[in-house]
Amino acid sequence: MVHLLKLLFTTKSANVKNKQERLIIEEKKTIEGCEMNNFIKVWLSVFISLCYCYSVGKFVPKGIPRLFGVFPIVCLFLLLPLNFSSVHLGGTFAFFIAWLANFKLLLFAFGKGPLSSDPSISLGHFVAIACLPIKIKQNPPLDSYPNKENPPEKTHPNRPYKKNPVLKRPRKGHKWPLNITIRSILIAMLIQLYDYSDKFHPWAKLCLYCFHIYLWLDITLALVAALAQAMLGLELEPQFNAPYLSTSLQDFWGKRWNIMVTSILRQAVYEPFLHIATYVIGHKWAPLPAILGTFVVSALMHELMFYYVSHVKPTWEITWFFLIHGVCLVVEIYLKKVVLYQKVQLPKLISRPLALGFLVITSFWMFFPPLLRFKVDVRLLEEYRIFKDIFHALKF
Repeated sequence: MVHLLKLLFTTKSANVKNKQERLIIEEKKTIEGCEMNNFIKVWLSVFISLCYCYSVGKFVPKGIPRLFGVFPIVCLFLLLPLNFSSVHLGGTFAFFIAWLANFKLLLFAFGKGPLSSDPSISLGHFVAIACLPIKIKQNPPLDSYPNKENPPEKTHPNRPYKKNPVLKRPRKGHKWPLNITIRSILIAMLIQLYDYSDKFHPWAKLCLYCFHIYLWLDITLALVAALAQAMLGLELEPQFNAPYLSTSLQDFWGKRWNIMVTSILRQAVYEPFLHIATYVIGHKWAPLPAILGTFVVSALMHELMFYYVSHVKPTWEITWFFLIHGVCLVVEIYLKKVVLYQKVQLPKLISRPLALGFLVITSFWMFFPPLLRFKVDVRLLEEYRIFKDIFHALKF
């Protein structure tokens, strides 16, 4: 009799536990379902808005009139990311739309940027280039050279043409699937390591977060670029260029890290600042205040991205992170103008550890603390678990 009661109690407890698990799964499905509904609605709003901007470009002349035409869309794109509570969906959408798409539209208003590079651009290409972090690779046309196999190349204004230089064609992105697969495996391994993060030293966990951010951005941007390349048939530039091989801050921010953002900031912020600074302090030193102004704008946009994923008042630590990097980059370029004039350069064996060490230490100091303080990392891991649970629930 006692054995039977124990069996009934165990069966009842198991049923209650299974019921609770089912309720949790259903709750997670409901949460994700709401997010997906919001995801569909906001992307539909983006598509309609970009169709309107495409029409504005056809009928409204560039300049102030076109700026007034697209300005309401810019304001709308700043509000749309607030519809998300998910870090992944909200952060990705905010980066694509509130930052990149808005800057592209502001450039488009004045006839500049990727949306104005081709006057005969189709609606599909316009929408894709506007809302996705992609940059079309510009290939030099062979027909413009008298000798198509070995066209002349002038390497310097005061130097003669080279006789037989070889025109280098950009490589196709055949390695993208392999790279995405390898990085996906690495980020899956990182997520598994988080289960043991309580045993790690705090600095070790911050190192994991550095790798996580790089891999997540690289995978996300590479997947989007691969999809756009397959659908549009365009050859696109890579978004990262081995940032772990950077030899200086100028090399990291200007040539290797998040190249799409660098290109947009160069056209939308750096060049206008450079134009103004040239009249004020001359051509030689004009890049220095232009660089600092670009980092100020980048800092404010990163604070905005942080607000979208955390929904808390900014502490401005992230702003100080970018301001310090901007000031240090200005000092670096100033020293290069003086030191390199004397043909003195640090070997890569020294410059690479110095550059990466500075990036890591300043990230640990000012970039990651606000993210950890407001549990953004915890929410990220919880979203991974929700996705994993839903995947298993749907699978079985």
